[in-house]
Amino acid sequence: MTNDETGANGAADAADAWKQWHEARNEGVAAPYGPLALTGTHWLEDYPDGRLPDTPGTWVTDGDGVVLTATAGDGLTLDGAPFTGEIRLGADEGAVDAARVAAGGRRLIVLVREGSWGVRDFDPGAAPRRAFRGIEATPYDARWSLPARFRPYPADRTVRVENADGRERGLGLGGEVAFTLDGAERTLQVSVLGDGSLWAVFADATSGDSSFRFRFLYPAAPDAEGRTTVDLNRTVLPPCAFADHFICPFPPPGNTLPVAVAAGERNLR
Repeated sequence: MTNDETGANGAADAADAWKQWHEARNEGVAAPYGPLALTGTHWLEDYPDGRLPDTPGTWVTDGDGVVLTATAGDGLTLDGAPFTGEIRLGADEGAVDAARVAAGGRRLIVLVREGSWGVRDFDPGAAPRRAFRGIEATPYDARWSLPARFRPYPADRTVRVENADGRERGLGLGGEVAFTLDGAERTLQVSVLGDGSLWAVFADATSGDSSFRFRFLYPAAPDAEGRTTVDLNRTVLPPCAFADHFICPFPPPGNTLPVAVAAGERNLR
C-alpha cells in the first residue's frame, strides 16, 4: 500500500469516526433527559419561601444541603417511591435519569454553584425537545485536526467570567494549548478535567454570525511530553445553546481566536 493510499484510508476512517460521533451527539441531545429537556434552573436564594415556579414541594437551603418538604398532593417520588415528609438532600452528581426526586416523568436535580443551591427541572415533554431537528455541523475536514502542546501553569488559577444567566462565576484554568492555525501560533486557555482531558471555552470570527456565540472544545489528555490534538472538527455547542436555563461560562479573556473556525458544530438546525 502506498503512502497516498494509507493517508486516504486514514482520512476516511477519521471521517467515519466523526460521522458516528456527530450522530451520537444528536442522539444524546435529543434523549429524554438531554439538554433540550431542561425547563428551569431555580436558585433557592431567589425564593425565600421555598416555593419554586411550577415545582411541587418546598425547597429550602440549609447550610451545605437542601431540605425538601412534600405532601401527598405534591405527587413527588424519592428513589422511586412516593414521598411525603421532610428530607435533607445534597447535590445530585449522577445522570439526570438517576436523580433521587421525580414528579411523574420530570426529574428534579439539586445543584450547587459557589455556595448557591438550586433545583433544575428536566421534562422529557419540553417543547424544544419535541421541535429538535438536529445540530448543524460542518463535515469532517482533516485540515482542522491540529497537533498541539499543553503548557501547564505553575499553579491552577481562577478567572471570573460572565455566565449565560448573567451572573459572574469563577472558571478554573490549568494551562493553555498551543497550535498552529492559518500560519500562526494560537493559544487557548484550558481547564483540566478529572480524567486529565482538557476543556476550552472559546469564540472565533464566526461566533454570533455563522456559529453560536461561543463553543466548547475537549482535547484529549496530553501525553508525558504535553502533546495532544486540537480537533476543531469536534467543537461542540455549549448546553445553553439547547436551553436558556443552563449557566455556561463565557470565554475567558484571550480565548477569542482572530480567525474563522468553520468547523464542528455551528448552530441548531
